[in-house]
Amino acid sequence: MIPPASGWRHKGGGISDSRLFLPLLGIALALLLLGGAGLTQSGVSTLYVIVNLALMSAGLGCVALLTRLMRRELFLPLAHLRNWALRLRGGNLAARIPVPARGEFAQLAHDINELSEALQVLSRDMEGKVRAQTERIAHKTASLKILYDVAASINGYRDLDELLERFLHVLKDVTGARAGTVRLLTDDAQLRMVASTGLPAFVLESERLVPVDRCLCGSALVHGEVCGTKATGCERFVGQPMFDTPEVEVIAVPLVYRGRKLGIYNLFVDAPGLAGGEDSKDLLTTIGQHLGMAIEKARLDEEARRLAILEERTQLGHELHDSLAQTLASLRFQAGALEEALDGHPALDEARQMRNGVQEAYTELRSLIAHFRCPVDQRGLLPALEQLVAGFRTKTGIAVFVQSEWNDLKLPPELELQVLRVAQEALCNVRAHSQARNVRILLSREAQGICQMLVEDDGVGLTLTEEKPCVESSTGEHIGFSVMKERAQRLGGTLSIDSEPGEGTRVLLTFREPPPPSLAAAAP
Repeated sequence: MIPPASGWRHKGGGISDSRLFLPLLGIALALLLLGGAGLTQSGVSTLYVIVNLALMSAGLGCVALLTRLMRRELFLPLAHLRNWALRLRGGNLAARIPVPARGEFAQLAHDINELSEALQVLSRDMEGKVRAQTERIAHKTASLKILYDVAASINGYRDLDELLERFLHVLKDVTGARAGTVRLLTDDAQLRMVASTGLPAFVLESERLVPVDRCLCGSALVHGEVCGTKATGCERFVGQPMFDTPEVEVIAVPLVYRGRKLGIYNLFVDAPGLAGGEDSKDLLTTIGQHLGMAIEKARLDEEARRLAILEERTQLGHELHDSLAQTLASLRFQAGALEEALDGHPALDEARQMRNGVQEAYTELRSLIAHFRCPVDQRGLLPALEQLVAGFRTKTGIAVFVQSEWNDLKLPPELELQVLRVAQEALCNVRAHSQARNVRILLSREAQGICQMLVEDDGVGLTLTEEKPCVESSTGEHIGFSVMKERAQRLGGTLSIDSEPGEGTRVLLTFREPPPPSLAAAAP
C-alpha cells in the first residue's frame, strides 16, 4: 500500500476545523445561559428549577448527539473520501473507502469503490496492452533489422555458403534453437548440407546428403511454407537420440524464389516450437524468400561466368577454324598433290613425310577446335560429363560405365572445364589407340577433400618409359598425356598413367577440392 499523500490530517479534528463548530458551540452556550438565567431568578419553585435543569441537560445532550452524529455520518465519511482522493492522486489505485453499515454515504462509498476497481482494472489492462505492444514493436524492429541485413547481404556477399551459414546462426538466435542446419537442393533431388551448428558429429556424418522426399524437409519445400513437427522423425533416420530431451521440435524454413525450390533451414527448438506465433512464422518465411533470392542470384552469376568462359573459348575456336585450320587444310591438299606429282621420284618419301606431318597437325588442330567448342553443361560438371559420355558411346559403340561420388561437389567453372577436358582427352585416346570394348569412369571423393577421376579401359594398352612418358603411335599422333598433365597442374593436382601391353590403360587425375572463396581470402 502506498502511504497517505501529504496533506492528510487525522480524522479526529474534523469538527473542530469545520465551520459548523462555532454554531454548535453557540447553541450550547445559549442553552447554558438560558438555564443559568432561569436558576438565578428569585421565588422560583423547586419544580421549575428541576424542569429547567432537565430541559437544559436535554438541549446540551441534543447538541452533543448532533455533534457525534455529524462527526460519524458526515465528517468521517468526508475524511475517508478525502484520504481516498489523496491516495488515488498519489498513484495508489488500490485505495478503497470503508463502506458504512447504513446512511447516505453507504451507497456513495460503494459506488466510489466500484469506480476505483474499474479504474484499477483499466490501468492494469492498459499496462498489459502497452507492454504487449512495446514487445511487439521491439520484435518488429528486430525483424526489420534482420530483413535489412538479409537484403543488404544479397548484393555484398562473397560466398553463398558463407552467407547461408551466417544466417543459420541468426535464425538460431531468433528462434532460440538448440541446433540447426542449412541444406541446398542438388540437381538429382538430394539435400546437401552446407553448414550446421549444435549437432553431434554422428549426425553430421549420416546426414550430409539426404533425399529431398525423406521427411519434413520435402513437405516444407513442396508447400513452400514454414512448418514444424517433433524431432523424433529425424532421430528415427539417424538411429539414436540427437538431444538429451524428447521435447524438441524441428522447424523447417524453405528457401524458395518465384516457386523454385532451392534449399531449406532446419531449426531444432524446445517445445512448443515457435514462441512468437504468426509473427515469427512470417519473419522466417520472409527470410527464406530473401535468401532464396540470394541463392538464385548466385546461380545466375555462376551461369553468367560459365557462359562468358564458353563464349570466349568458342570465339577462339572460330578464330582457329577460320585462320589456321584453313591454312593447314590448303597445305594438306598441296602436300597430297605434291606426293602424286613425285610418284616414282627419289623425293617421294620426303613428300609423304611432309604430307603426314601436315595431316597430323591438321588432326590435332581439329581436335583442339572441338575441345574449344565442346560446351560445359549449364547445370554443372556431371551433366556435361554425362553428355560427353553419351556422345562417345554413339560415335564409337564402346560401352562406358560412370560411377560418381561427386553429386554435391561444387567447383568453379574454370576448374570444371579442366576436369572435363581431361576426361575428353582420355576418351579421345581410347577411341584412337586402345581398341577397347569397355571403359569405366570412376569419380571418387575422400573426407579430406581429395577428389579423383579414374578413366580405365580394357584395350591393348601402351608401352610407357621414363624417357617417353608421352606415348606416340606408329603414325606419330600424340596421345595427349602432356596436355592432360598441364590441365592437372592448373587444378593444383597430379595426373598419372598406368598401362601395359594387353592390360588396358588407367588414367588417374587427383586434385584437392578448393576451399570457398571466403576461406581462401582469409588464408595467409
